[in-house]
Amino acid sequence: MCGRFTLTADLDRLAQHFAFRTTNLVYTPRYNIAPSQPVLTLINEGEPRVELLRWGLIPSWAKDPAIGDRMINARAETVAEKPSFRRALQKRRCLVFADGFYEWRKEGKKKVPLFITLKSRAPFAFAGLWETWRSPDDKTIRSCTIITTTPNTLMESIHNRMPVILPREAEQRWLDRTIEDPQTLLPLLTSYPDQAMQAYVVSSLVNSPRNDTPACVKPV
Repeated sequence: MCGRFTLTADLDRLAQHFAFRTTNLVYTPRYNIAPSQPVLTLINEGEPRVELLRWGLIPSWAKDPAIGDRMINARAETVAEKPSFRRALQKRRCLVFADGFYEWRKEGKKKVPLFITLKSRAPFAFAGLWETWRSPDDKTIRSCTIITTTPNTLMESIHNRMPVILPREAEQRWLDRTIEDPQTLLPLLTSYPDQAMQAYVVSSLVNSPRNDTPACVKPV
């Protein structure tokens, strides 16, 4: 799964990297992003736009928004079949910006936190889905989930899942609203090349989402 990640690049760098126009959006670098918090995404509703979405997808038909707490991830193998995700896969795909993520490796009775990045330390995009939920009193929540897949060689020694990091050439295809066929989209949801990634042990500070400082990504 993917339960914590970072986005420390400034907005100008992200705009240059992902080719979007900056807006009046208020955004600060984050070192320990946790579920239910806002995450920076790129969506396409006729034109690409950056937006902060709540992490934890709330289906439009849900009666209780708390369901989003259990939907921070969607499995690539079943995303086209699950009622919570299949319509979003066709109609509402997004890029979730990141530049690293955390995973916990079991070592005996302990779980050791590791920080995983690209070797280039460049920002990247998780494959995501998004939805709009409206309450009976017309409150609106826009939310998203991150798709996971089987691990590459680097990740399989750490965890049995990893988030889908889209290669640069797949990002625009993932956002293309003219593509709705799952059989065209599902091949994009593969593990990222392990030779382009690195992982190292970090402090247990990251165990608490209250800790959101550069110390979270410092090697130990």
